[in-house]
Formats: sequence, C-alpha cells, structure tokens
Amino acid sequence: MAYETYRQVTGTIRDISRGDDCCRLLVSVMTDKEMVQFVVSQDTQIIDSARLRNGMKIAAFYDENLPTPAVYPPRYQAELIAALRRDQHVRLAYFDNDLVSDDQTLKLNLTPFTHVVTLNGQRFTCRPADMELLVYYTTATFSIPAQTTPQKIVVLCPE
Repeated sequence: MAYETYRQVTGTIRDISRGDDCCRLLVSVMTDKEMVQFVVSQDTQIIDSARLRNGMKIAAFYDENLPTPAVYPPRYQAELIAALRRDQHVRLAYFDNDLVSDDQTLKLNLTPFTHVVTLNGQRFTCRPADMELLVYYTTATFSIPAQTTPQKIVVLCPE
C-alpha cells in the first residue's frame, strides 16, 4: 500500500464515542489549533494494538484521497493511529537506501538499540531501507536534513 497520500494529525484525545454502529468509534482529537474527528473502524491499523483513551496523545493518519463529509469539526476515516509518549514524535515517510526521507528533511541513524518491527509487531531482521517507515523519535538535530536516532521503527511492508 502506498502511504504518500496519508496526512498526519497529532493531538490529544478529548472524547471517544460510538460511531454509526457498534463496530466504529468516533474519536475527537484536539490539535494545537482545532478539534478533528476520526472514524476508527475494524480496518484502522492501531500500532501495538494500543487501547485508545481520553487524554492520550496520538498521531492519526488519514488518506487525503478518500471522500470526507463537509462537516465541522472535520471528520476523517483513520487509516493508522500511533500512540505517543511525552515529547515523542512520529514520522510516516519513504526512506531511501541512505535512510533519508523522501522529502530530504529527516535522516535516520540506527543503533543496535533501535527497535525495528513490522506492522503486526514482529521483529524485522533486514535493514529498513528503501521502504515506507513509521519512525518514533524524541529529538533531532537542526541540520539539513535533520538527523535522529529513532527509538522504534515500524516497517510498512508492501502487500
């Protein structure tokens, strides 16, 4: 699956309610600027099967090519959700053979302590290069591209 059309919204969960049926949730997320709602269905990938709860900081990804209702606050179908710890960031991008993101803004410096797994949580034993990656990190340099030593990498293997 190609993730280049995914857009990220980072914020704190303010409310979780039942969606249109019992198999969907409507999650309200407060960003720095506005409230955004996400429909979480059985097709939504939630990293580490984290149980969503009020007050949790998350990064939710939606496909900008999918139709969205013209409502306020904006409502998107969540494709991928990552729970974040304090001061943690996440980046979804294609990283080349040199582990530089496709927009040339982030370079990964791997260590033996970098936890690298597949989307279903299994250990990834190859080098995570030339692939779509979901990268968890806390700090990055101010260089161009910024450099970081990720805490965790989730490899989004092609289907």
